[in-house]
Order: sequence, then C-alpha cells, then structure tokens
Amino acid sequence: MTPVIALSLFGIINLFLGFTFKRQSLQVVTLLFIICSMALTAMDWNHEYLWFGDMMKTNNLSINFSLIIQLAGLLVVAFSNGFGKDEVYTQPAEYYAILLFSLVGALLMVSFQNLIMLFVGLEILSVAMYVLTGSDKRNLRSNEAALKYFLMGSFATGFLLFGIALVYGSTRSLYISGILYNLSHTAPESLPSFLYAGIILMGIGLLFKISAAPFHFWTPDVYEGAPTIFTMFMSTVVKTAGFAAIYHILDVTFGGFQKNWIITVYFITIITLILGNISAAYQQSAKRMLAFSSISHAGYMLLTVCANQPSTSSNILYYSLAYTLATAVSFAVLMVVAEYQTGRTEKPENFDALNGLAKNNPSLAFAFTVALLSLAGIPLTAGFWGKFFVFTDMFNKNLTYPIIIAVLMSAVGIYYYFKGIISVYFNSGEIEKIETSFLFKIALWSACIGTLVLGIYPTLLKSIF
Repeated sequence: MTPVIALSLFGIINLFLGFTFKRQSLQVVTLLFIICSMALTAMDWNHEYLWFGDMMKTNNLSINFSLIIQLAGLLVVAFSNGFGKDEVYTQPAEYYAILLFSLVGALLMVSFQNLIMLFVGLEILSVAMYVLTGSDKRNLRSNEAALKYFLMGSFATGFLLFGIALVYGSTRSLYISGILYNLSHTAPESLPSFLYAGIILMGIGLLFKISAAPFHFWTPDVYEGAPTIFTMFMSTVVKTAGFAAIYHILDVTFGGFQKNWIITVYFITIITLILGNISAAYQQSAKRMLAFSSISHAGYMLLTVCANQPSTSSNILYYSLAYTLATAVSFAVLMVVAEYQTGRTEKPENFDALNGLAKNNPSLAFAFTVALLSLAGIPLTAGFWGKFFVFTDMFNKNLTYPIIIAVLMSAVGIYYYFKGIISVYFNSGEIEKIETSFLFKIALWSACIGTLVLGIYPTLLKSIF
C-alpha cells in the first residue's frame, strides 16, 4: 500500500529535516507530505489490491476511510502552529514525525486482511498517542494522562490479543478470507464455544479505543490532560480508525454470528449514549465536555454497526467525516482561546473563558458555533444528516427502543452544546482580538465550510461513499 510506505518514509525524512529546516517550515513540509499521501491513496480508486502477503487489502471502502483519516491529520497539522514557539522544550520535527507514523497505524487498521496486521496497526497508533499525550513534560496533568492511557491501553490490548488467539484456535486462520471460508464450511453446532468469547474479547479491545462505555473512564482525564492539539488528533483519527476496524470485525467478518454478539453490543451502545450525554451536561470545562461528547458520538456510530444494513458502511463514513470536521474546529477554537486566557483566568478551558468571544473575534465565534451545531445534529449542518442516516438504519432494522433513547440523548446534547454558544455570544466578557496564522485560518474555514456544504448537500459525498 503506497500511502503506508510513503508516510513511513516521510516520517523518517521529517526527523532529519529537523536538523536543517527552520522550525516554522516543518509545518508546511508536513502538510505537503500528507497531501502527497492523500494523492497516492486516491490513485487506487476503483481498484482492489492485496498487499504484504495478502495481509492488507485496498478497495473503495478502505480508501474512503484512509482519506478521512489523512484529512484529520492534515487539519491537526494546520492547527499546530504552536509547536515551534518554545525552542528549549519542543522540537517540531519529532511531533510531526510521530503524527505521520501514527497515521501509518491508522491506515493499517482500515485496510487489514489479517488479524496480526490489525494488532500491528493498533499498536503503532497507540504507542504514538501514549508519547504525544505526555509530550508536555512540565505539565503534571499531561504526565498523569499519559500514564493512565498507557496502563489502560495495555490492558485493553491484552483483551484484543486473547480474542485473536481464541478466534485463531476456532477457525485455524488469521486471515479474514480464511476465517470466512472456515466458518461457511463448518456447521454452527460444530463451532467451539470459545469462538464467541473471542469475538467479544476482540470487540472489547477495539471498543476501548473508541471510548465506548464501560471502557470510557480514561477518556475525560486523558483528553483534558493531553495538549489540546493531540486531544484533537485522538478524537478524530483514532476514533475513525477504531470504527473502521470495529465495522470490519463485527459486520464484515462475523456478521453471520450477529445473534451471538448483538445483545452485548446493544447494551454497550445504550450505556455509552446515556453516560456520555448525561456526564457531558454536568461539565464546566469545555474540554471535558467535548471528551464526554466524543463518548456519546461513539454510541451513535455503534447504533448503525448494530443495524448492519446495506448502507451501514456509507453511513459510518459520512458520520466520521462530519464528526471529524466539527470536532477539529471546536478543539482548534478552544485551543487558541485557552492559550490567550492562560494566566488571565484560573481555568482557561472552562466555558467562562469563552465569554464574549464574538465581540472581537466574530470569525472564531462563528466557526465554533457551526461546529457545536453540527455536533448537536442541528439541520443545515453535516452532523444533522449523520444522525439522520444512523436513525434511518435503526428504523429499517425496527430498533424502536434504541431510537427513542438516541433521540432523547440528542436532546440532552443540544443542552450542553448550547452552553458554549451562549458563552460566546450572550455572556459578558472581554477577549481581545486573537491573532492566528494564515494556515490556521485556511484550515478553520475549510472545515467550517465543509460542514455547511455537507449539511446543505448531503448527497454530494453520500453517492461516493
């Protein structure tokens, strides 16, 4: 897979460029690297290839997921203009190289045809995130978040590996094609019972990565403690890659055994929706609110996985893109406001720190509002159609009670998302004009316009997905 090879080489090159290039130039170079990788990915459109000993497969579905992941990486790099400010404690080349390597892991997770390749991709992505979470070495919250993430992530990896071992023992293959062949040529009553345990254990390992309850406890602390730019990366790239892997495992590989895992996943989905939305409503920190919001959106996307309709894959892609654009914008605005408020208020990431943003920064306020409206699922934004397509899948599956719960939790979501909008426009406060870089503005408005365009013309990309 050429993008995987290219990003690996680009990451290594980036480390060496750190010795010769100016710190500010590395951001532009990294953006060009990701754009080049996206072009290589798009060149495989309408072609199916098997790579690396048939352990990876390129098709239109994996290409779409890969492009969304790389788009998220592109936005993160464009928003990361603060890497070069502290010349004593930071080296941008290291951060950008780790980001590129983590994208390699994410691409492996959306293209795997062998369970070992899934594990390798997951670990490449995870180890990079452990490092980036604790990258602010002078911040105790960052150190604590990295340790929590590492310990709980390692524990979740154990579940995944144990599940892979049980599946291999049941089907005598690690290849998806071999697993499907053996399952189709074996009577259901002849399959060992530990196969179903293996499916559940693999699901637990992946559900941890997308912050589904009850495996979500790490999320608010890690999101809050990590530097905001890396929190943005976690909530977009990691979640999209995780959902691509979950869909591939549950609906594609073991879709024929849905009755053995569907009750468990339904229970997890409902608990995720309730805990994520109710907890978010009580938060005073905008960053922790977005963390619990991320948990709730994992519940919405799990609903369409449970529905397992012909449109499920395209709905997950659309929801992932809508969520990525809105989340990147909301974290970007929160990041620049928190940087401005540091030293001026005790808690620069609280909703109070956003008071009066619209007065002198109308563009930031508008972008933040569009992002929150999309996350809330308000019409004329991409987030509305993302939820609409999910609810349509559930309706076609006759999932009455989950639909009711999802709609009620969406109403709760409107409440806590509008807390941010009220702070920006209606609460009294004084925030001076915040200067941002040209790349920051381009990325912010591109994501904001994309959210509105997809909300007005949802079929623009739905036909491609």
